[in-house]
Amino acid sequence: MALLSTPETSQEVIIPPELRASGFSGTERTPRILRWLDFFLSEPLRNAPPGELVRHRVLVGAACFMLMLAMLYLVSTLFTHYSPLPGVAGVLYVSILVAARRARTLVAPAIIMLATLTVGFVGSLFANEADLSGGVHATNLLLPAFAVYLLGPRRALPFVLLLAVVMDGLYPLYVLRHAVPPDASFSLARFWVRHGMAGMAFIGIWGISALHSTARDAAHHSLERALRKLRASELKLSSIIESTDDIVVAMDPEGRLLVANSAMERFFRRLTGRELEMGQTPFRYSKPERIQLWMDRLALVLEGQRLRYEEAYEVGDVRIVLDVSLHPILAENGLAVGVTLFGRDITQRKEAETRLGEMHRTLVDVSRQTGMAEVATGVLHNVGNTLNSVNISTTLVTDRLRRSRVTGLVKATGLLREHLADLSSFLTRDARGQKLPPYLIAVSDELMEEREAMLKEMQSLAQSVEHIKSIVSMQQKHARSAGAVEQVDVPQLIDEALRLHAVSFERLAIRIVRDYADVPHIFVDRHKLLQILINLLSNARHALVDSAQEDKCLRIHVERAGGGEQLRIDVTDNGVGISAENLARLFTQGFTTKKTGHGFGLHISALAAEEMKGKLSCTSPGLGQGATFTLELPVKGENA
Repeated sequence: MALLSTPETSQEVIIPPELRASGFSGTERTPRILRWLDFFLSEPLRNAPPGELVRHRVLVGAACFMLMLAMLYLVSTLFTHYSPLPGVAGVLYVSILVAARRARTLVAPAIIMLATLTVGFVGSLFANEADLSGGVHATNLLLPAFAVYLLGPRRALPFVLLLAVVMDGLYPLYVLRHAVPPDASFSLARFWVRHGMAGMAFIGIWGISALHSTARDAAHHSLERALRKLRASELKLSSIIESTDDIVVAMDPEGRLLVANSAMERFFRRLTGRELEMGQTPFRYSKPERIQLWMDRLALVLEGQRLRYEEAYEVGDVRIVLDVSLHPILAENGLAVGVTLFGRDITQRKEAETRLGEMHRTLVDVSRQTGMAEVATGVLHNVGNTLNSVNISTTLVTDRLRRSRVTGLVKATGLLREHLADLSSFLTRDARGQKLPPYLIAVSDELMEEREAMLKEMQSLAQSVEHIKSIVSMQQKHARSAGAVEQVDVPQLIDEALRLHAVSFERLAIRIVRDYADVPHIFVDRHKLLQILINLLSNARHALVDSAQEDKCLRIHVERAGGGEQLRIDVTDNGVGISAENLARLFTQGFTTKKTGHGFGLHISALAAEEMKGKLSCTSPGLGQGATFTLELPVKGENA
């Protein structure tokens, strides 16, 4: 590339970054002969761009060569009839070396060189008058080509024209006047045609050299532009891969390093305690089984696959986890010619995920406890209401017993016991005895009424106790099944959840509408589902209590959805409704619109739905228009 430059158009040749990275700088490891040539160059000429430096060395080399030829020519003149004058002119080549040692540009030494060569050629011609073909010698054509190479087309043109005039104009005239005898017989026309063609050849060689130089310069400029773009792209790429903390590596098909950023160098130094070396495999210090694993992965990537995996490394007591991606480097024919590796340190993320998992498990435990507390609250509330009924029934029975006519009956039986001997006389003649039979009849009627009333109260009391027993039994069943996946009849579970709120709904005059389609049993965690249902029913009860709606209605709809793959439960109320801005934050932890709420119930319910591979959502037309909570669960759940 350097030989294609000319003084007029030469620019600094950019050394590609990959050559600089490999240690190339243009001056290192210079051959000895080039160092000898550089000795005759001045400091500016030695520090010229590579293309110019080659031209400078060619000039000095040519001067040294011509000086040696001049010395040999002088020696040959001792044994021949040739004139020693051209050889004496060789001292001018010494002046070229001196000028090159002191010059700042190549122009002055090049002019001296061309002038010396011209003087040598022309002097040898005029010194050997008998040579009629000296002006048309092929060696003369070297001068215009050398002039174009050293000076460029424009500066070389005057020199070439002058050379053509001297060699094929003045010299032939000189030969005809002084060297050819008058009686010599030769073709004068042929003589001038030969020299005319030689002069045109000088111009032609200049033109061809100029055309070659121009085309060469254009190619040189195109190459330089391509190199600049390449360098800019490489600088951008280098800036990108160096600006990231992720590991970026390029390897050949054998796994040897081609490119590695500073993040890879730091990680390798931390992992092995050694410096990363280009051209070596990055895993050569690993255990044999890990090396084999790496080679297997490389083989897969070279087949066109892309791999992504997580790999852990132990550095002392520290565990480092990398997210590694391997991609093939494809050639134009589509074949893999290398592999790129990208690695990201995800240690902190994995630790955060571990902590998040622990927090999630804690949250789930808290949610279970909260759900159990909700269930227990419902149990206590319903048991309390039932106990009120028990207390009322007990009070009524006690009051009935306190006001019972049993005491009067005891007194009447006492009178009968006193007059057993004359009982007939007592009942017929004694005034008290005469009143006793009607009294006994009246008391027996009242006792029958008391018996019926107390039996009714005792039945009510038994029902209340049975209700308490069923609530406690249901709670015990759910407590035992917490965390276990089992086959659940969803409508039945909804009825059990409604039973926990039955007294409250009845007291608040809330109408319950059940709309259950024929749905299959599903495999879910009974406790989680009951927790969600109780929470939704509790929220609906609060929404209806706070509403001014006279006909307070709670509608529960169960059906299959999603092509039969989902079971959907809709809990709809005509209560206070939810505003649009609150709807988006409804399931966020800590968000609540209740004065005494904690913002935990719906968030926990949404998490529980996700754990069961389901989804909990809500829609509302707006404030005062009620709301619908929708729970979707997969029909094909886990097997128990």
